[in-house]
Amino acid sequence: MRELISMGHRIPPTNDNDTTATDPNVVAGGKRPKRPAPLPVRDGLNPSRVRVPDDAPLPLRAQDFVAALIATQRFRHPDDDERALLGRFSAGEVVGQHGEPFAPDDLLKPGVDVWFYRIPAPETPVPYDIKVIHEDDRLLVVDKPPFLATFPRGSHITESVLVRMRRETGNQELSPAHRLDRLTSGVLVLTKSQRWRGAYQELFARREVDKVYEATAPAEANITAGTVWEHRMEKERGEFKTRIVDGPINARTVVEEVTPLPSSEEQVLQRLHGVSSPLSRYTLHPLTGRTHQLRLHMYLAGAPILGDPVYPDVLPVDAEDFAVPMHLLSRRLTFVDPISGDFRSFESSR
Repeated sequence: MRELISMGHRIPPTNDNDTTATDPNVVAGGKRPKRPAPLPVRDGLNPSRVRVPDDAPLPLRAQDFVAALIATQRFRHPDDDERALLGRFSAGEVVGQHGEPFAPDDLLKPGVDVWFYRIPAPETPVPYDIKVIHEDDRLLVVDKPPFLATFPRGSHITESVLVRMRRETGNQELSPAHRLDRLTSGVLVLTKSQRWRGAYQELFARREVDKVYEATAPAEANITAGTVWEHRMEKERGEFKTRIVDGPINARTVVEEVTPLPSSEEQVLQRLHGVSSPLSRYTLHPLTGRTHQLRLHMYLAGAPILGDPVYPDVLPVDAEDFAVPMHLLSRRLTFVDPISGDFRSFESSR
């Protein structure tokens, strides 16, 4: 099976342990899946789907194909060995698109979808709780802490809001209606049933939700209420930083308010982050939703957000300290409910 790699036959990626790569519940620009997954969510995690490459060398056994997928994960559980692999087949947990189980020696054809469960690698627990802001029949709104991913991605699988809340509530249909960066805190809306998922995801995708953020950063005299930042931002897959490039504007942010921090709070944050300059709290209203938009706009304006490990300099991953968060907060979300037509407003208590 390693011939698929050594001969240049790339295995379609599933973002290592990222179960959302093929998760029919994941936010994807408001688009809804064509077919449901043939395996259920298990312990908060969706199954992974990988399509057999059109140029895969044949014959290709199901066991060899799945073994290669596991072996090439960047974040692999140490116990995910041959015994664990065969256990999946014995339990009927390696299946096709319609739920038909594969035996280890079944020969796969190019273009066939193979579904199975990955075993997430061990993760360092994030020492913050998720507070519930609001709950009704359709929505679960939470106050996301820093360092928790919104949904499984890369090396952050179980330490994500989605998996934690599915496990805590027992509701395996929970799904985010939108996304917050892993280091950003604040209001995050989840839908409680697949029945409502599309309507709320499309609401966010159409940018019909008004968002207000707060950032704590060095005081900068040139940033005042009413300041508007406009740029064209691009971020390539695999890059840490978003870049400013030439072209039509696609990133707009309005500064609504600038407030100096109270002396007591300022002194605490100065000690925590090792800075001596005066600090302010900036109320920001993004009119667009580019990746890292607020972080890059603040940096460009001369006031990088406290605790930002990317702007101005990318810090090593192992330098991350849970006691030193990034001070960017999704303070408030407001929208007209797509189901009831009611005005909804949710605010963080942080």
